[in-house]
Amino acid sequence: MAVPVIMPRQGQSVESCIIGEWHVSKGDKVSAGDKLFTYETDKATFDEEAPEDGEVIAVFFEEGDDVPCLLNVLVIGEADEAWEEFIPEGATVDGAGAVGTAETEEETVQVEETAPAAAPTEVTDQVATPSLDGDHPVSPRAKGFAAKHNVDLRMAGATGPKGRIIERDVVAALDAGYTATTAAAHDYAAGVSGSGIAGAVRVEDLAKLPELQSAEGAAYIDSVAGALDEPEYVDSKLSNIRKVISRTMHKSLSELAQLTFNTPVDATNLLAWRNRLKELKAQGMAEQLGLPLLENIPTINDIFLYAVSRTVKKFPDFNAHFLEEEGIVRHYNRVHLGVAVDTERGLMVPVIKNADLKSLAQISAEAKKLAQECQTGSISPDKLAGGTITVTNMGVTGVETFTPVINPPETCIVGVNSATEKVRSTPDGGIEIYPAIYISLTTDHRAVDGAPSGQFSRALKQTLENFDLFLMD
Repeated sequence: MAVPVIMPRQGQSVESCIIGEWHVSKGDKVSAGDKLFTYETDKATFDEEAPEDGEVIAVFFEEGDDVPCLLNVLVIGEADEAWEEFIPEGATVDGAGAVGTAETEEETVQVEETAPAAAPTEVTDQVATPSLDGDHPVSPRAKGFAAKHNVDLRMAGATGPKGRIIERDVVAALDAGYTATTAAAHDYAAGVSGSGIAGAVRVEDLAKLPELQSAEGAAYIDSVAGALDEPEYVDSKLSNIRKVISRTMHKSLSELAQLTFNTPVDATNLLAWRNRLKELKAQGMAEQLGLPLLENIPTINDIFLYAVSRTVKKFPDFNAHFLEEEGIVRHYNRVHLGVAVDTERGLMVPVIKNADLKSLAQISAEAKKLAQECQTGSISPDKLAGGTITVTNMGVTGVETFTPVINPPETCIVGVNSATEKVRSTPDGGIEIYPAIYISLTTDHRAVDGAPSGQFSRALKQTLENFDLFLMD
C-alpha cells in the first residue's frame, strides 16, 4: 500500500521547511531508514528517512522549495500503485500546480515536456543556442541557472524525478566545462579553433598561436595548463541558515544602537584553579573526592557562562528584551543563557534554560551537549530560541578584543577573547607579566546607558578574578 512521507515539524515554532537536497529520485528502491531528503528550518538542517521498504513512486517538490510542515513530500509504494490522491496543494513536480484537485501524471509530464526553454544570454554568434534533445524536461531553476551560465543543456544529465534535468545536473555540466559559448575567443587572437565542447578553446589550443609555438611557449603552456583549466570562480548557494543569519545580523547592526566595552580580566587565579583541577584528576582523586568537576574539567568558556549567569542577576537591564514596538523592556527573572556555536552550517545559538539555577558542572555538561547537537544538525529548533543574554567565544582564534553583534531582542552580548600576556606595575615599583582575558561587552544603548554597562563589565571582571569564591553561592 502506498505511503506518503510528510514534511516533519521540528519544533512548535516551525511552520515550513526548505528542501535542501534530494538523496533519491522517482523510481529508486529504498529500505527503511534510508535517507530520502535533507530539509532546513531557519536554524538547523535535518535528514528525513524512509519509513518502510518500497519504491519512490512520486516526488512532489524540488530542491529549494519551501514546503509547509505536515504536507506530503513524496510517496513510497509499488511501481503500479496509484498515488494521485496524495498530491499536495502547491506541488511543483508530480502534480505541479495542484490546488484542490490533482493533475494526472500524464498531464504533468505533458506540461513539463512542452514548457519552453529559457534562452541563454550573451551567446556569441560563433556557437548555436543550446537546446534540448527532446527527451528530458527541465526544471525552472535548472533553466535559469543554464541561461545565466550559458550551459549546454544537451550535455546535462537528468537525475531529477521522471528523468528531469534539475539544477544539480546543470551545475555538474558547468563544472565539466560543457558551456555553449567560447568565452576564450574574447581573450585570444581570432582564428584559433577550439577542440573543446561547442568549440570552446582549451589550453592546448593556445599552442596553435605563432607566438607560443616556440620551446619557451610550450614550456609555458605546460606550466600553466593546470591553473588555466581551473574555473575562474565557484558560486556557493546560500543555505537557509545563512540567509537567516544575514537578515538577523543586518537588522541588529542597522536598528540597534550598539556600543562595545572591552575590559581586561586578570586570569591568574582562574587559570590556577583550573590547573589544580587537572592535577587532582591526574592523581586519580576524582573518585575519592566525588567532585563532578573532576570528571569533566570545565573549559574557560564554561567558566564564563557560569560567571555571566550569576553576575547578570544583579543587573536586570542586561537580562532582558528591548521590545520597541510595544514600548517596553521585558526583564526576566530567570537567566536563559545563549551559547554561540560555530558550525559548518553557520552560527547557531542554543539556549541553556534557567542557567542561574544550575551548577558549573551542569552548565558545562549542557553546553557541550547542545554544541554537539548543533554540529550534527540534530538540535531541535525549540532549543535555539528564548535566550535572554548570549555569550560568544573567540578564544581559539587568538583575537584579543572584538565587537560581538547583539542577538535581538536581547539587550547585550558578552564576548570572550583569547588569553594574552600583559604587563603591569607592582607595589614595589617593579613590573610583572600576568595572563589576561578581555571581556567584550556589546550593549544596546537604547535600553541601557554607558555607566550601567561599565558597572556590569566591572562586576563580571570581579566575579572572574575571584571565581573560586563565587562557586560557594
